Amino acid sequence: MASRSPRNTRKLKKFAKSARRSLRDQVGTKLALVLSAGSAARREHPQAVKRLEQAITDSGQDQVTERVAYTWFNRFCALRFMDVNRYNRIPVVSPAEGQFQPELLAEAKMGHVDEDMVAAPARILISQLLTDQTPSHDPQGEAYRLLVVAACNAWHQAMPFLFERIDDYTELLMPDDLLSGNSILAYTREAMTPDACEDVEVIGWLYQFYISEKKDAVFEGLKNNQKITPANIPAATQLFTPHWIVRYLVDNSLGRLWLLNRPGSRLAEQMSYYIPPEKPETDFLQINGPEDIKVCDPACGSGHMLTYAFDLLYAIYEEEGYDAAEIPEKILTHNLYGIELDERAGELAAFALTMKARARQRRFFNKRIKPNITVLEKVSFAREELSDYMSAVGRDLFTHGLHETLQQFGEADNFGSLIRPQVGNVADVLATLQAKDMAGNLFLAETHQRVLSVLRMAEALSQRYAVVVATPPYMGGKGMNARLSTWAKENYPNSKSDLFAMFMERGFDLTPRYGYSAMVTMQSWMFLSSYETLRGRILSETSIECMAHMANMVMGIAFGTAATVLKKGGSPQTRGAYCYVEYEDIGEGNKPIEFPPRNERNLKAARRQEAA
Repeated sequence: MASRSPRNTRKLKKFAKSARRSLRDQVGTKLALVLSAGSAARREHPQAVKRLEQAITDSGQDQVTERVAYTWFNRFCALRFMDVNRYNRIPVVSPAEGQFQPELLAEAKMGHVDEDMVAAPARILISQLLTDQTPSHDPQGEAYRLLVVAACNAWHQAMPFLFERIDDYTELLMPDDLLSGNSILAYTREAMTPDACEDVEVIGWLYQFYISEKKDAVFEGLKNNQKITPANIPAATQLFTPHWIVRYLVDNSLGRLWLLNRPGSRLAEQMSYYIPPEKPETDFLQINGPEDIKVCDPACGSGHMLTYAFDLLYAIYEEEGYDAAEIPEKILTHNLYGIELDERAGELAAFALTMKARARQRRFFNKRIKPNITVLEKVSFAREELSDYMSAVGRDLFTHGLHETLQQFGEADNFGSLIRPQVGNVADVLATLQAKDMAGNLFLAETHQRVLSVLRMAEALSQRYAVVVATPPYMGGKGMNARLSTWAKENYPNSKSDLFAMFMERGFDLTPRYGYSAMVTMQSWMFLSSYETLRGRILSETSIECMAHMANMVMGIAFGTAATVLKKGGSPQTRGAYCYVEYEDIGEGNKPIEFPPRNERNLKAARRQEAA
């Protein structure tokens, strides 16, 4: 169950940063060729080129380049991870022992091509390329590209969130050089060693490092008073949480909840950072069984919190006597929920959870279970459009709350999980509208799909979760764009000074009475006068169950932070467990040498407590 950081994060960082630059350059070069007058792509794939041009019109060439480069980075890393863990029947990007070419290509050169994976037209062309029957300046490269596209499409059924069918401009912009010693795949294999791929956490590290240069550029812009735009919020606010802090938060929220409901449980033996309550508790959220526990990360990134929660939930189901073959599906179906602003990060979170499930259940891919990861996207409607739609589906459905909710997601890329949907019965309205057949309405079919998309997002943001656990984004008022700043003042007056504080408040909304909200945040909410009202709300509406207060650089950042577990509706008189973690307390593996640390500050506090 134990997870650990890769031993050589420096190597992963160097690879991810260089991969982004390389992929952007290669995609940019391909884009220019594809768009040139009289290009082969225009003749052979006119619809894909048309969609590409529309995407550039909608979001700009740089954004399209960034998105496609990131897509291929995610896929190459995912394929490598699955190769190493033997989830690919034939390794797609990795060579056989002692060989240099990817095993998938080597097999094809021997005439072995998987008929279930590669469609007949592609098989014929691959054979012709590899036997010099079709002229090409790079026959092996062309054949291998076809094989990779086929492999990605084959994974579409099991993981559509990461492997969308590649039949559009994404394929046209696929990098060319995939077989040389200086290719992106060669560097992927070098960085993603078998050791690094022992745990899917490596995907989170790669995500953090991939966007690090973009993050640096955004912060450099802040020095020149350039506000953070919605497109740059994911990069600007991304922070990878050390694994011990993840465990601390999950152990003392999800783990604590289970132990309160099952006093005889031995789960605590697996929770290295669990701190038992000082006194017996009688007021806690009643849980009938594991399937009742909903855990949500409203800023899930690449899924670090959720993957450890998966491990703990697995142990809970095992302890309750569930069939091992059923447990992964139950966890992904009933227990774990993630909400994310960055589409690519959301894809990685879903991939990471799928890999956790596959590691526990060999046939999991056949189940085609899609993890509950909701990616928030901007969706807007014209007034006349909604009026026509309401008339078509029935105006009796359109309460004021529903109408307001459909308008709330016009800036979802800016406000993210902080949106509080106004409609009260989202699930019922969604079910009713899903039953409406609008396919025959030429003018409103697309509107219908966007309405459903909004309601699915609203449903994720309206549920109540037994445990909310997160590393929320950190962004002060100076970095907020004008629209976000105004909206924050209107909707979160008690916490408007920073996104992390607004997420702390949002955590209260997402939990029921006696539910837990566990977050690692900046320490400033404890001291600054601007958070006085927020502190008052925390002290009156929650109990602070435990807190690890961390000095500068404990999390690898140059300011203090606090990992805090709050219980909604808990007694303000609760005596929580507090400790201070200094940089000197962190040892090998980026975790405390012992926990709680025996530093001078903690020892003094213990002595004062004993004296009292």
